[in-house]
Amino acid sequence: MFDEYFSQYGLIAVFTCVALVIPIGMYIASWFASFFGIQPSNPSSVKASIYECGFESVPGSWNQFNFRYYAIALIFLIFDVEVIFMIPWAANYGVMSKEFGFFVLFEMIVFVAILMIGWIYAIKKGAFAKTY
Repeated sequence: MFDEYFSQYGLIAVFTCVALVIPIGMYIASWFASFFGIQPSNPSSVKASIYECGFESVPGSWNQFNFRYYAIALIFLIFDVEVIFMIPWAANYGVMSKEFGFFVLFEMIVFVAILMIGWIYAIKKGAFAKTY
């Protein structure tokens, strides 16, 4: 029993080690190449400029975005993560309803009601209003 259990985590450990060793090894190899002169280092203003399809950046490269866009993105992420919780529930609803009955449906109704309260609160606070 424990052999199978730990063999599953052994694969995850091997994958994690490979995922760490490759980027760290590339970073160290790049540092050694630069340190020993194999990789030349010639910094210039042209190399530091932003390259955009061969043309100069039109309005400048570092524009400030309105904070409202970040708020909309965060609200999207919150509701998107909530959908991640709803998909497995919907996939297993038939099996769970036979065992637990109405409680499973009521639990999801409460969950969606809490989401709707949050959505209505965001609308009332003007998070989705276009004022630009």
